[in-house]
Amino acid sequence: MGKSFYQYMMRYRGMKQLTDEKKLADWMFEDHDFPRQSEKYDEVSRYLEWNLPFSNVMSVFDALWYDYLETRR
Repeated sequence: MGKSFYQYMMRYRGMKQLTDEKKLADWMFEDHDFPRQSEKYDEVSRYLEWNLPFSNVMSVFDALWYDYLETRR
């Protein structure tokens, strides 16, 4: 089992600039129901669609998911 998407996203929490990546990582950290162990696109995507932490979250997520997959190779 590899690194979960949540673990991958925690790299963005320490950023000084408030980027969409940091906003999403901070929101995921604060949301105790987020599927933290998931490595599945559908599970994470569905959760974000139901909870929409900010308006463009799905486009941000899609770009981050692509990078997440690249880091797992």
